[in-house]
Amino acid sequence: QVQLVESGGGLVQAGGSLRLSCAASGRTFSSYVMGWFRQAPGKEREAVASISWGGSRTYYRDSVKGRFTISRDNAKNTVYLQMNSLKPEDTAVYYCAAGNMGLRLSSSSSDYDYWGQGTQVTVSS
Repeated sequence: QVQLVESGGGLVQAGGSLRLSCAASGRTFSSYVMGWFRQAPGKEREAVASISWGGSRTYYRDSVKGRFTISRDNAKNTVYLQMNSLKPEDTAVYYCAAGNMGLRLSSSSSDYDYWGQGTQVTVSS
C-alpha cells in the first residue's frame, strides 16, 4: 500500500514557476514508476510526466517538454515536478500516481495503482 500526498500548487502568473512535490508512504517507493497527471475542467485526465523507479528514464507529454522536469529522491520517498514558463493552458488539478510496472514507463492512467488527492495549479494570463 502506498499513500501519496501532493503539495506546492497555487496561483501563478503566466511565465512563472511552481514546484510540485509528492510525498509517499511505504517502504517500497523506490520500486514504483511515478507519474504526474493533470485534469482541467471539462477535460479528460492526461499524463504530464513519468519517471522510472531508478530515475534514469523519463517521459513528458509534448506540450510540456523543455518547460517541466520530473525528478525523484528515493531516500526521501518524494517525487517532484518543476514547472517553468507556465501557461494558462497548464491550469488544472495535478495528481501524483504510483505504478508497479517494472521496467516500463507508461502514460496510461490505468497502469497506475495509487493516486494522490490532487493539487490545484492556476496560471493567470
